[in-house]
Amino acid sequence: MTIILIVGAVILIGAAALVYIGIRNPQTANERALAARLEEFNKSGETINLEKIELSQPFSERVIFPVARRLGEIAIRFTPQNALQSLARKLELAGSPARLDPTMILAMQFIAMAIFGGLVALVFTVGATKWPLGRIILASLAFGLLGFFFPQLWLSSKIAKRQKDIRKAMPDALDLLTICVEAGLGFDAAMSKVSEKWETDLSLAFARVIQEIQLGKLRREALRDMADRIGLAEMTSFVAAVIQSEQLGVSLAKVLRIQSDQMRVKRRQLAEEEAHKAPIKMLIPMGLLIFPSLMIVLLTPAALRIFKSALGGMFK
Repeated sequence: MTIILIVGAVILIGAAALVYIGIRNPQTANERALAARLEEFNKSGETINLEKIELSQPFSERVIFPVARRLGEIAIRFTPQNALQSLARKLELAGSPARLDPTMILAMQFIAMAIFGGLVALVFTVGATKWPLGRIILASLAFGLLGFFFPQLWLSSKIAKRQKDIRKAMPDALDLLTICVEAGLGFDAAMSKVSEKWETDLSLAFARVIQEIQLGKLRREALRDMADRIGLAEMTSFVAAVIQSEQLGVSLAKVLRIQSDQMRVKRRQLAEEEAHKAPIKMLIPMGLLIFPSLMIVLLTPAALRIFKSALGGMFK
């Protein structure tokens, strides 16, 4: 046990040292060193061989520093500022559910980690089943990690649901935009009509674009920001087509009709894809729930008869 602890401590110290080296030794310093060696080879007149140049580097620059730099990049990703920026981006894609902010999500992660790990530790410490201390610690850590990532999973499901709803609503919204534009309304007024007709995530996104335009933002910038907030390839394509038609003077009604037809075809293809996935998804409940029940119903009478006949033969 002591040897395992010593080895673990050595590994942790080595990993920490590599992370520190990676953070303190950015890639630009290594690139400057490589450029200096290339210049030396050019001055000497020798034929430049990349393998020779790489082998001419010290072992620390060829192996230790790249590994440490990679570990440093991974560690930087999990700094509080980067974590908060990532959470802010996810909340924006999810439509800011329940008016949460990144700090609240981060707090929820730590609270869920403490609740999940604490409940598991309490159950196996106070309950009838007594586990060894090491097993309780491992189980608490595992469930604590599950609790830590639970808010992230909830946020990802919110993002997927919002994007799915917007993708379904886009063909009908583009049809209404096309009708309004062909009737003589401007694009801003057409978006306003769409936002007034429905109470969906897409109509709310259009309403926000109208508000931003009224506050002085350029239309193309407001539309691009909307596409970034939604994060759908279909919305990005639609915004690019509208901006291009505005810049090139193409008929906006024709562009909107083409986009509407494409969205409708895309929605039909997605529906067909989901229909083809249904039989495969049905195998799980059938294998776990339906087939065992059928086996019990069908085989229980036969098993009872065999059991009775066996018992009758034993007592004869």
